[in-house]
Amino acid sequence: MLQSYVLAGSDELMRHPLYALLVAVMLVCAPGPASPVKAQTRSVEVRILAINDFHGNLRPPTGGIRIADPEDKTKSIEGAAGGVEYMATLVKQLRGQATNTIFVAAGDLIGASPLLSAMFHDEPSIEALSMMGLEIASVGNHEFDEGKDELLRMQNGGCHPVDKCQGPHPFAGAAFHYLAASTFEKATGKTIFPAYEIRSFEGIPVAFIGLTLKGTPGIVSPQAVAGLEFRDEAETVNALVPELKARGVEAIVVLIHEGGFPTGDYNECPGISGPIVDIVRKFDKAVDVVISGHTHRAYVCEIDGRLVTSGDKFGTLVTAIDLKLDPATRDIISARADNIIVRTAALARNPEQTALLESYERLAAPIAERRAGSVTESLSRAPDSTGESKLGDIIADAQLAATAAEANGLAMIAFTNPGGIRTDISRKEDGEVTYADLFASQPFRNQLVTLTLTGTQIKDLLEQQWLDPKRPRILQVSHGFQYAWDAAKSYGERVISDRMLLNGQRIDPSMSYRVTVNNYLALGGDGFTVLKQGTEARFSVYDIDALYGYFQAHSPIAPVSAKRIARLN
Repeated sequence: MLQSYVLAGSDELMRHPLYALLVAVMLVCAPGPASPVKAQTRSVEVRILAINDFHGNLRPPTGGIRIADPEDKTKSIEGAAGGVEYMATLVKQLRGQATNTIFVAAGDLIGASPLLSAMFHDEPSIEALSMMGLEIASVGNHEFDEGKDELLRMQNGGCHPVDKCQGPHPFAGAAFHYLAASTFEKATGKTIFPAYEIRSFEGIPVAFIGLTLKGTPGIVSPQAVAGLEFRDEAETVNALVPELKARGVEAIVVLIHEGGFPTGDYNECPGISGPIVDIVRKFDKAVDVVISGHTHRAYVCEIDGRLVTSGDKFGTLVTAIDLKLDPATRDIISARADNIIVRTAALARNPEQTALLESYERLAAPIAERRAGSVTESLSRAPDSTGESKLGDIIADAQLAATAAEANGLAMIAFTNPGGIRTDISRKEDGEVTYADLFASQPFRNQLVTLTLTGTQIKDLLEQQWLDPKRPRILQVSHGFQYAWDAAKSYGERVISDRMLLNGQRIDPSMSYRVTVNNYLALGGDGFTVLKQGTEARFSVYDIDALYGYFQAHSPIAPVSAKRIARLN
């Protein structure tokens, strides 16, 4: 009874003449670990700031962030957000609100970047994030776009092996540490970066494990990940738990470049689905918090009793995760998160970031600001119910136009992958489109390849669009080619042979056709392995150059109305 009064702070008991004596007896006699006084020991508070899928968006991305309309939750609105000048200010503010902080990331900081970053092989993005105090990052699939050696250069610094030093100053490499628990070199059996990093907060160790998705080899160029092995995410983490516990670690945070698909707003989590759900459920119970990415979605979830977060894409959000650590157990006893929008209208520019951007922009401007042409309206990358998009049609047409001549490949059809189309081409007030606008939509600089395929191989290629039924990859097709697919059919039988047409004529299974794709697809990227069977390869211009040339020749560009892909059921 006395204990309950002491914990409740009863005024009546505190006035009792024997109160002081009784408290003294309790302090002397109570056993150490179970002592009610010890149980009141202050928890240690730690704030984790997190981002994911930055993709070199140094400037605020076109379209900002899309969130639910506060006035009508059934609708959505766009708001200006992002940019390193504003993110740095927000990160500084959020750090100032806590005693113990750490700034981390869950992959795809670089790769598929706008021109300002990509022109310098993403060195500006590494510098900007280092400057604002990023400390730890897991590797994402796009970190491998230019291969393992280039990723190591991002960490360690030095000039590009081909383009040499192009920036305004020597590239020193990342001030933060990349982690890659599940990515092994086959030749050595070792991870390419450390598996985890342990940070101590007021004497309590917290482990951060970093890893990318197991499916990375299927969504990057096979050439870029040659000699590497990407192991199972949950098995990798669970195998590390005994090692961490042996080092006295009870608090474990996972930074994983894999994610899910919620149906709610940016701080909600209704109906979460996708790979992250099964992965988290397989994690050892010792894992307390999971910071995810890859799917370009924003959510704050509880999955299998632990906090799981993701912060949208392109630097539009910073996730603030507040932990409480128990000094006795050294474990996390509570965790809550808030996705905070990097609102350009409400935040001041960070002067150091501004100076960095301006130093690179002076070098990039002559190329970035070149007029490419114009558009009559915005060209969206968003697919309709068939999988076709307005921008996808234009890009496929541009690639066909660039390779149709005999000297360039004699192409009859062009296919391009939707994952290679990164942003819309939005119409400005004057309709003008610059080289930088086009580059933002086609940032990989893939070379076009024209191959010979039979009609049967073309059908097999299209069937591979549903290799992953949960995340189909519908190829965008050039004008003159049409086909229909049946959603009710099983894998391998969805494309209707009689509905595959080229210029109104049915595709003959035994005839040969010249087909243009980018070199990423030609190597079997995105699981389109049929393209590796193509013969008589003719290499041509880069995809961005094909699009630039098409805009110069055909502007003003308007969306095409022809339905190239039809869907049944």
